[in-house]
Amino acid sequence: MKEMTFTIQRFDPAKESAPHRESYTVSVNDGARVLDALEVVRRDHDPSLAIRSCCRAGQCGSCAVRMNGSPVLACMEEAADGMIIEPLELPVIRDLVTDIAPVLQRLATILPSEVAAGLSREEVELIKPLRECIECLSCVSVCPALKVTDFAGPTAMRQEMRCALDPRDTQDRITEAIEKGLFACTTCHRCVEVCPKEIEIPGKAIEKLRERANRAGLTLPRHRAVAELIERTGRSVERSAATFLEQVPEVIEPDGPVKMTIGFFVGCMFNGRVTKPALDAMEVMKRNGIRVVIPHEQVCCGSPLIRTGQTAIVSELKRKNIEAFTSRGIDTVMTICAGCGATLKKDYDTPFTVMDITEILLKAGYELPAKLPITATYHDPCHLLRGQGIADPPRKILEQVVERYIPMPAQCCGAGGGVRSGQPEEAAALGKLRGEAIAATGADIVVTICPFCEFHIQEQTDKPVKNLASLMLEGYKKKDQAKGGD
Repeated sequence: MKEMTFTIQRFDPAKESAPHRESYTVSVNDGARVLDALEVVRRDHDPSLAIRSCCRAGQCGSCAVRMNGSPVLACMEEAADGMIIEPLELPVIRDLVTDIAPVLQRLATILPSEVAAGLSREEVELIKPLRECIECLSCVSVCPALKVTDFAGPTAMRQEMRCALDPRDTQDRITEAIEKGLFACTTCHRCVEVCPKEIEIPGKAIEKLRERANRAGLTLPRHRAVAELIERTGRSVERSAATFLEQVPEVIEPDGPVKMTIGFFVGCMFNGRVTKPALDAMEVMKRNGIRVVIPHEQVCCGSPLIRTGQTAIVSELKRKNIEAFTSRGIDTVMTICAGCGATLKKDYDTPFTVMDITEILLKAGYELPAKLPITATYHDPCHLLRGQGIADPPRKILEQVVERYIPMPAQCCGAGGGVRSGQPEEAAALGKLRGEAIAATGADIVVTICPFCEFHIQEQTDKPVKNLASLMLEGYKKKDQAKGGD
């Protein structure tokens, strides 16, 4: 047995105007689950504590709560001293019990034909990953789109695709999914991060439904325009001035001895719309002994097409990009765009290794810049944090560039998944929430590693939004000036 003290959020809407927290000290067995600790509280301290549970085996989803801010299944998560237990971010009935009925009522059910045939083995295998859902609604509770728009939510989209894959179903699932907000998903992957069954809803449901919508001629007009631009120019954004590729040679040699040779995948935004951070990144590479090879025939990675379901030419884009680097014998390709990096890592089958700029710098080693006299916060691009699993490297570098770093909770800014182009009001609403979070930190600047996040967030904050590479270069220039003054 061991003793632990933890906190539970209590709230009875019928009697209270706001939630409050109460702490309890309990004795539980080693390895006790959160649900065990909650049941001890109800048995020994307060029988009025409202909790919901059933199977105790992680299969019914009824005991989902938040532990230290993140959704967990209470029956599966190990209890810890000092933990804070709260309900999911859904309407509260009482204490840890939330109202899940409105969400479940929007879930599709199969409408079979009069003569129902059995499923083939192939059909079963396609449906199986989507049938793992236990409807705990952890995904719904954290979905950013649900904060600002009428979206049925991730599990509703998963169920639409599950029904669409079943040949016995007779309902028009594509039109239904669009009515429920199919194009509201930013593909931030927060739903995957909290799912106890690790269901890949964006990739296996939402993007697949969007593909079917495209085949039915139901793609959003702004998304179709992007696809036409890529097909015509090889790029997803129009050029605003001289492009990055027009300003650089194919090979950029470092200032000193070569420690590492890499290829550079520039991406559409850095090539055509915000070239300065990419040019700054090249200076950082030169400073740190990294030779950069830049194939000029590279094109859009295809991410805008994949996320919006317009996949007809994606295989050709992949072929061109892979060949651009393999023809030069490149075995490591660097990205400084979170979306490009996630796409190359997850949607491509590359014969080379793909690494984010922060991974490259930590692997090769880098000269410390002079610290800038500013306070900075960091915005996690969804495609970097969850798409590539990169959280610590940018923060480690940032802390060495600025005098003070203030953490900020990760939250989608609204620019991804085609939402900025297809649902601009939703994107602006999510961007506004990000702007409010930035203001709450009191930081002087916001740092990120995504051109879409940078471009989008800048519209919602009066603080400068800078790429980490640009900030590093500022630190190097300050260091050089100080030496010159000596």
